[in-house]
Amino acid sequence: MLWTIVVVLVILWLLGFLGPRYIPSIPKMGNAVHILIVIVVILVILNLLGII
Repeated sequence: MLWTIVVVLVILWLLGFLGPRYIPSIPKMGNAVHILIVIVVILVILNLLGII
């Protein structure tokens, strides 16, 4: 379940980061892109430590 959330967040991050460059109809997300990648990194670290 955690890996599903991580994959979804990474896909959203990629859409926010690369989307406006290749698909102009996607709005720019600004700092939300960085917040998503920080959440993904925290979730992966917590999973590797066995906390989640």
